[in-house]
Amino acid sequence: MPSVDSAQLTQLYEQQHRWLRRWLSLQLDCSHRAADLMQDTFMRLLTSREAFEIRQPRPFLAKVARSVLSNHYRRARLEKAYLETLQADPELIGPDLATQLILFETLVQLDEALAELAIPVRQAFLWSQLDGMSHADIAERLQISIATVKRHIVKAGARCLLIASPATGWQ
Repeated sequence: MPSVDSAQLTQLYEQQHRWLRRWLSLQLDCSHRAADLMQDTFMRLLTSREAFEIRQPRPFLAKVARSVLSNHYRRARLEKAYLETLQADPELIGPDLATQLILFETLVQLDEALAELAIPVRQAFLWSQLDGMSHADIAERLQISIATVKRHIVKAGARCLLIASPATGWQ
């Protein structure tokens, strides 16, 4: 399929941006956030490397916008959990705001990277790293071999390192 060129995207924006903003406003109940996510939707199309053809603009835009909306809600849940964690211990001296932002953005990138992995790979990694489960326990729970558990953990860990290193300068 041919990819959309900038003239097509400009025309799509001119014809559909008001409709998409109203559609998002109904989903969010916030016109300002809807405007932001409408722009994010068109930015996703502009920066997309995937080829696509637009036959029915509104269903097409709604599909892309649902994905943008899903990412918005996922990020909001992650941000809420992050802030709750920071506030859980009032005596804890947390990092300064700039460091908190860097940590949160890294957390978002790691979450996105893990979300792209197959569910068993992600589960093996999280159970190992967050719950401290043994490889044998993970293998039993997932009904796979211990060697496969190890491969899953290495795969997910490598994916996380690829994401974390450029953002934070971790070595």
